[in-house]
Amino acid sequence: MKIKIEANLKNEDVQFLWKADKVMGKLIQIIGNIEIPIKGNRYESLVKSIIGQQLSVKAAGTIIGRVEALCNGITPQSIDNASIDELRATGISRSKINYMKDLTEKFLSNQLKLDQLDRFSNDEVITELTKVKGIGQWTAEMFLIFSLVRNDVLSLGDVGLQRACKWLYQADKETNGKDFLEQKAEKWKPYYSIASLYLWEAVNRDYVIKYKTIDDLFSEKEIHMEEA
Repeated sequence: MKIKIEANLKNEDVQFLWKADKVMGKLIQIIGNIEIPIKGNRYESLVKSIIGQQLSVKAAGTIIGRVEALCNGITPQSIDNASIDELRATGISRSKINYMKDLTEKFLSNQLKLDQLDRFSNDEVITELTKVKGIGQWTAEMFLIFSLVRNDVLSLGDVGLQRACKWLYQADKETNGKDFLEQKAEKWKPYYSIASLYLWEAVNRDYVIKYKTIDDLFSEKEIHMEEA
């Protein structure tokens, strides 16, 4: 059973992206291999996603820690047993508590069978997950990538991807990020998720802030473009 998502330079998907898109190839060469743990506990992953909505990573981590301490771990039973007042005391908004309770109710009543989603198509998974209050398109797409490990997911509404894409391909500030991402992604099909990992990493490493272009980054690191 896989425990991590791997974007390895020797893998077929990464090699495909490198050859299909020379600009993406530069970013791949600079970043190298990427390894990210798979979010194996699907219920817990969705609860954490709900908690983290519209919060910084740090703030979300703090609140998640409080919930874990209160409930002795995030499980359907522990969230079901926790009162609204107890959860509010951890810093979660009332609306998010309602979302968590709705998720828990659907999970415990078998209306949402997370362990059976592997056999569903991407669109079917999104349809199932978005039946839960507070889970929208983006949260469902992140679940597809980081829990179900689907390689063919492109989250057009993700602001980080839009930002990194506009930086990598030197789009004007006025350019519509969603449309531009969709346009550039034509070369990445079907490995949208893998390309996304590299774009997110460009944001995580602050490349989009520190360097005006990918070529400036290449020059500073004294890298010569290699063939895939």
